[in-house]
Amino acid sequence: MSDVASDEALLAAYAAGDARAFAELYERHERPVYRYFLRQGAAPAQADDLVQDTWLAIVRHAAHFEPRARFTTWLYTIARSKLVDHWRGRDDAVSLDTAANDPDGDPPFEIDAGDAQRPDVQAMSREQARAFVDAVGQLPPAQREAFLLQAEGGLSLEEIAMVTNAGHETVKSRLRYAMAKLRAAMEAWQ
Repeated sequence: MSDVASDEALLAAYAAGDARAFAELYERHERPVYRYFLRQGAAPAQADDLVQDTWLAIVRHAAHFEPRARFTTWLYTIARSKLVDHWRGRDDAVSLDTAANDPDGDPPFEIDAGDAQRPDVQAMSREQARAFVDAVGQLPPAQREAFLLQAEGGLSLEEIAMVTNAGHETVKSRLRYAMAKLRAAMEAWQ
């Protein structure tokens, strides 16, 4: 498949039997979905399992996908559903410290460090990234979820509202409060 093929076109091609189309879809979205699970409090091993469950559901239901919304809206609706099911089945507490560590070393968010070759800049960038991940982890769950759906999933306000079954204005407020809290938490880095 082409790099310019839409997610919806790739899913349709996969449903018609093109395995390469699925591979391209998976390549595009696997890491953001994994980071979504991590930032929502899943441990790395749990995030791996949730990613696999999500993509198995995509495989099972690919032929029934109707493009009433973008593929990413559908993908994150499934991912959120898998996460909710996961948390319902657990009794123990969530460790945000564990969830904030991506074992593959992928930075959770891109931060421009200027001259990236300088060790002091690299150390500062890592500290800043850790501070940001910690700040995201400190957000109230509904605000964190809205922020992550937008930041990791690239979903619009309407799509986040659809995924979370919340009103448009509610999602807008959650994002506004989340951004204000993140800005306040990162003031020391400016």
